[in-house]
Amino acid sequence: MASNNSDLSVAHRADQFSALVSNCAITGRNCIALDLENGISAIVETLARARNSKNSVYVIGNGGSAGIAGHVTIDFVNIAKLRAFTLHDAPLLTCMANDYGYENAFARLLGQMAKPGDVLIAISSSGRSPNICNAAAQVAAIGGVVITLSGFMADNPLRTLGDINVWLPSTDYGLVEIGHQFVLHNVTDRFGANHFE
Repeated sequence: MASNNSDLSVAHRADQFSALVSNCAITGRNCIALDLENGISAIVETLARARNSKNSVYVIGNGGSAGIAGHVTIDFVNIAKLRAFTLHDAPLLTCMANDYGYENAFARLLGQMAKPGDVLIAISSSGRSPNICNAAAQVAAIGGVVITLSGFMADNPLRTLGDINVWLPSTDYGLVEIGHQFVLHNVTDRFGANHFE
């Protein structure tokens, strides 16, 4: 679904967003397709397992995706009762970026902090951000679980790195970012409704 900015009316954009979410593709390892509902349920179950085993959940992104990461981390801690963390504290991130290169900053932090069974939620609209892809590979190597959220091209590299991969078929930054926020809010809402006690 390509971006068409000729009609920016709210009604048209709402229709575009609805179609985008409905056409969201979720795949597991080795590109095994999951239908939308089973894919979201798999994310919820993965996070519930992490909570029950007292594993941590790390949520990362750049720019607007970092904003999404920060927002969902609040909901994960407050509503889902997860041990959830972002890694974009400015002094810490800039230290890692300065010392090891920005493309390695998150991977370096996760290499020191993450342990087997921890979960990484890696958000990148393009799915091509080297620092996000490197972090996903690092957590997989540690024995953690990787959940990716991306958009843009179907063959973006991030989409091949997760145990669960959410891909939104659009090149429209705004719709992809809102779509990622919507998916993650839906995950949190399921914890709030079911309590998973």
